Amino acid sequence: MKVSRVGIIAGVVFSFYGIVAEAGPIYVYRESDGTVRFSSAPPKNGGPAKVFSANKARFSRYSGRGYSTNRTIRSNRIVSLGGGKLYKDRFNGIISRAARQHRVGEDLIKAVIHVESAFNPYAISSKGALGLMQLLPENVRRLGLSDAFSPHENIDGGARWLAMLLRRFKGDLRLALAAYNAGIGAVQKYGGVPPYRETQDYVVRVLAMKQRYHKSGV
Repeated sequence: MKVSRVGIIAGVVFSFYGIVAEAGPIYVYRESDGTVRFSSAPPKNGGPAKVFSANKARFSRYSGRGYSTNRTIRSNRIVSLGGGKLYKDRFNGIISRAARQHRVGEDLIKAVIHVESAFNPYAISSKGALGLMQLLPENVRRLGLSDAFSPHENIDGGARWLAMLLRRFKGDLRLALAAYNAGIGAVQKYGGVPPYRETQDYVVRVLAMKQRYHKSGV
Protein backbone atom coordinates (compact mmCIF):
# COMPACT_ATOMS: atom_id res chain seq x y z
CA MET A 1 0.00 0.00 0.00
CA LYS A 2 1.52 3.28 -1.10
CA VAL A 3 1.15 6.02 1.49
CA SER A 4 1.87 9.75 1.12
CA ARG A 5 1.87 12.53 3.69
CA VAL A 6 -1.16 14.74 4.10
CA GLY A 7 -0.55 18.34 5.18
CA ILE A 8 -3.52 18.89 7.45
CA ILE A 9 -2.55 20.19 10.88
CA ALA A 10 -5.14 19.72 13.61
CA GLY A 11 -5.39 19.26 17.35
CA VAL A 12 -8.05 17.04 18.81
CA VAL A 13 -9.56 17.06 22.29
CA PHE A 14 -12.27 14.39 22.48
CA SER A 15 -15.29 14.48 24.83
CA PHE A 16 -16.96 11.18 25.61
CA TYR A 17 -20.25 11.27 27.49
CA GLY A 18 -19.40 14.50 29.24
CA ILE A 19 -15.91 13.46 30.31
CA VAL A 20 -13.21 15.54 28.64
CA ALA A 21 -9.95 13.76 28.02
CA GLU A 22 -6.97 14.42 25.81
CA ALA A 23 -6.88 12.20 22.77
CA GLY A 24 -3.86 10.20 21.76
CA PRO A 25 -1.98 10.85 18.53
CA ILE A 26 -3.93 10.96 15.28
CA TYR A 27 -2.29 9.41 12.22
CA VAL A 28 -3.25 10.88 8.84
CA TYR A 29 -2.22 9.15 5.64
CA ARG A 30 -3.39 8.50 2.10
CA GLU A 31 -3.98 5.02 0.75
CA SER A 32 -3.07 3.93 -2.78
CA ASP A 33 -6.62 4.58 -4.02
CA GLY A 34 -6.42 8.19 -2.82
CA THR A 35 -8.55 7.70 0.30
CA VAL A 36 -7.39 9.84 3.22
CA ARG A 37 -7.45 7.93 6.51
CA PHE A 38 -7.54 9.37 10.02
CA SER A 39 -6.70 6.76 12.62
CA SER A 40 -5.57 6.35 16.20
CA ALA A 41 -3.17 3.66 14.95
CA PRO A 42 -0.28 4.03 12.52
CA PRO A 43 -0.49 2.57 8.97
CA LYS A 44 -0.44 -1.22 9.12
CA ASN A 45 2.45 -1.48 6.67
CA GLY A 46 4.56 0.97 8.64
CA GLY A 47 4.38 3.60 5.92
CA PRO A 48 4.74 7.35 6.48
CA ALA A 49 1.97 9.44 8.02
CA LYS A 50 1.43 12.83 9.57
CA VAL A 51 0.98 12.55 13.33
CA PHE A 52 -0.98 15.14 15.27
CA SER A 53 -1.46 15.70 18.98
CA ALA A 54 -3.69 18.03 20.97
CA ASN A 55 -0.83 20.37 21.86
CA LYS A 56 -1.72 22.98 19.21
CA ALA A 57 -5.34 23.04 18.16
CA ARG A 58 -5.72 23.98 14.50
CA PHE A 59 -8.60 23.87 12.07
CA SER A 60 -8.13 22.88 8.43
CA ARG A 61 -10.41 24.97 6.22
CA TYR A 62 -11.17 24.64 2.51
CA SER A 63 -10.34 27.90 0.76
CA GLY A 64 -11.31 26.99 -2.81
CA ARG A 65 -7.64 26.47 -3.70
CA GLY A 66 -7.07 23.59 -1.33
CA TYR A 67 -7.06 22.97 2.38
CA SER A 68 -5.43 25.67 4.45
CA THR A 69 -4.05 24.88 7.89
CA ASN A 70 -2.81 28.27 9.04
CA ARG A 71 -5.92 29.30 10.97
CA THR A 72 -5.68 28.55 14.67
CA ILE A 73 -9.02 28.68 16.45
CA ARG A 74 -9.93 28.88 20.08
CA SER A 75 -11.98 26.21 21.76
CA ASN A 76 -15.71 26.74 21.42
CA ARG A 77 -15.44 29.26 18.57
CA ILE A 78 -17.28 28.99 15.26
CA VAL A 79 -15.64 30.17 12.04
CA SER A 80 -17.45 33.33 10.95
CA LEU A 81 -19.14 32.50 7.67
CA GLY A 82 -22.15 34.79 7.59
CA GLY A 83 -21.34 35.97 4.09
CA GLY A 84 -19.20 35.00 1.17
CA LYS A 85 -19.90 32.63 -1.68
CA LEU A 86 -22.32 29.73 -1.51
CA TYR A 87 -21.14 26.16 -2.04
CA LYS A 88 -24.05 25.24 -4.28
CA ASP A 89 -22.45 22.32 -6.09
CA ARG A 90 -20.63 20.46 -3.35
CA PHE A 91 -21.86 17.02 -2.25
CA ASN A 92 -25.26 17.66 -3.84
CA GLY A 93 -26.12 14.00 -4.40
CA ILE A 94 -25.25 12.99 -0.85
CA ILE A 95 -27.11 15.98 0.61
CA SER A 96 -30.21 15.30 -1.50
CA ARG A 97 -30.34 11.64 -0.42
CA ALA A 98 -29.88 12.52 3.24
CA ALA A 99 -32.54 15.23 3.02
CA ARG A 100 -35.08 12.84 1.49
CA GLN A 101 -34.30 9.98 3.85
CA HIS A 102 -34.44 12.02 7.04
CA ARG A 103 -36.97 14.65 5.91
CA VAL A 104 -34.65 17.56 6.53
CA GLY A 105 -34.40 20.42 4.04
CA GLU A 106 -31.41 20.50 1.71
CA ASP A 107 -31.06 24.21 2.43
CA LEU A 108 -30.77 23.46 6.16
CA ILE A 109 -28.17 20.74 5.68
CA LYS A 110 -26.09 22.99 3.43
CA ALA A 111 -26.39 25.88 5.86
CA VAL A 112 -25.16 23.77 8.77
CA ILE A 113 -22.25 22.39 6.75
CA HIS A 114 -21.37 25.90 5.54
CA VAL A 115 -21.20 27.34 9.06
CA GLU A 116 -19.68 24.28 10.70
CA SER A 117 -16.88 23.36 8.30
CA ALA A 118 -17.03 25.49 5.13
CA PHE A 119 -17.57 22.19 3.26
CA ASN A 120 -14.21 20.77 4.35
CA PRO A 121 -14.69 17.00 4.86
CA TYR A 122 -11.46 16.79 6.89
CA ALA A 123 -12.21 19.61 9.34
CA ILE A 124 -11.35 18.96 12.98
CA SER A 125 -12.13 21.47 15.71
CA SER A 126 -10.20 21.98 18.92
CA LYS A 127 -13.05 20.22 20.77
CA GLY A 128 -12.80 17.15 18.57
CA ALA A 129 -15.78 17.84 16.28
CA LEU A 130 -15.26 15.98 13.04
CA GLY A 131 -15.91 16.38 9.34
CA LEU A 132 -18.40 18.34 7.29
CA MET A 133 -21.11 18.72 9.91
CA GLN A 134 -18.65 18.76 12.85
CA LEU A 135 -20.04 15.79 14.75
CA LEU A 136 -18.68 15.30 18.25
CA PRO A 137 -17.15 11.87 18.95
CA GLU A 138 -20.00 10.87 21.27
CA ASN A 139 -22.50 11.59 18.50
CA VAL A 140 -20.37 9.69 15.99
CA ARG A 141 -20.65 6.71 18.31
CA ARG A 142 -24.34 7.27 19.00
CA LEU A 143 -25.07 7.40 15.27
CA GLY A 144 -23.00 4.29 14.58
CA LEU A 145 -20.66 5.91 12.05
CA SER A 146 -17.57 3.95 11.07
CA ASP A 147 -15.79 6.80 9.25
CA ALA A 148 -16.61 10.33 10.40
CA PHE A 149 -14.55 11.78 7.55
CA SER A 150 -16.57 10.05 4.85
CA PRO A 151 -18.84 12.73 3.31
CA HIS A 152 -21.61 10.18 2.86
CA GLU A 153 -21.51 8.92 6.45
CA ASN A 154 -20.95 12.33 8.01
CA ILE A 155 -23.72 14.11 6.11
CA ASP A 156 -26.15 11.24 6.60
CA GLY A 157 -25.33 11.14 10.30
CA GLY A 158 -25.57 14.91 10.66
CA ALA A 159 -28.93 15.02 8.88
CA ARG A 160 -30.19 12.16 11.06
CA TRP A 161 -29.06 14.03 14.17
CA LEU A 162 -30.78 17.22 13.01
CA ALA A 163 -33.98 15.28 12.36
CA MET A 164 -33.83 13.77 15.86
CA LEU A 165 -33.36 17.23 17.39
CA LEU A 166 -36.24 18.67 15.39
CA ARG A 167 -38.51 15.89 16.62
CA ARG A 168 -37.32 16.35 20.19
CA PHE A 169 -38.05 20.08 20.10
CA LYS A 170 -41.33 19.68 18.18
CA GLY A 171 -40.14 21.27 14.97
CA ASP A 172 -38.65 24.39 16.58
CA LEU A 173 -35.66 24.98 14.31
CA ARG A 174 -34.05 27.56 16.59
CA LEU A 175 -34.02 25.14 19.51
CA ALA A 176 -32.82 22.26 17.34
CA LEU A 177 -29.90 24.34 16.08
CA ALA A 178 -29.08 25.52 19.58
CA ALA A 179 -28.99 21.90 20.72
CA TYR A 180 -26.81 20.95 17.74
CA ASN A 181 -24.31 23.57 18.90
CA ALA A 182 -24.56 23.57 22.69
CA GLY A 183 -26.16 20.23 23.45
CA ILE A 184 -29.66 19.10 24.40
CA GLY A 185 -28.99 19.59 28.09
CA ALA A 186 -28.15 23.27 27.70
CA VAL A 187 -31.38 23.96 25.80
CA GLN A 188 -33.41 22.09 28.39
CA LYS A 189 -31.66 23.87 31.25
CA TYR A 190 -32.51 27.34 29.95
CA GLY A 191 -35.83 26.46 28.37
CA GLY A 192 -34.72 27.96 25.05
CA VAL A 193 -31.60 29.09 23.24
CA PRO A 194 -28.86 29.19 25.91
CA PRO A 195 -27.38 32.59 26.81
CA TYR A 196 -24.08 31.66 25.20
CA ARG A 197 -22.77 34.15 22.66
CA GLU A 198 -21.39 31.39 20.46
CA THR A 199 -24.68 29.50 20.38
CA GLN A 200 -26.76 32.60 19.78
CA ASP A 201 -24.46 33.68 16.95
CA TYR A 202 -24.50 30.14 15.57
CA VAL A 203 -28.29 30.01 15.34
CA VAL A 204 -28.39 33.39 13.58
CA ARG A 205 -25.69 32.38 11.10
CA VAL A 206 -27.26 29.05 10.20
CA LEU A 207 -30.71 30.60 9.73
CA ALA A 208 -29.19 33.32 7.53
CA MET A 209 -27.29 30.78 5.43
CA LYS A 210 -30.39 28.59 5.16
CA GLN A 211 -32.29 31.53 3.68
CA ARG A 212 -29.48 32.24 1.23
CA TYR A 213 -29.32 28.62 0.06
CA HIS A 214 -33.10 28.48 -0.22
CA LYS A 215 -33.18 31.62 -2.36
CA SER A 216 -30.41 30.23 -4.55
CA GLY A 217 -32.71 27.41 -5.60
CA VAL A 218 -31.07 24.57 -3.69
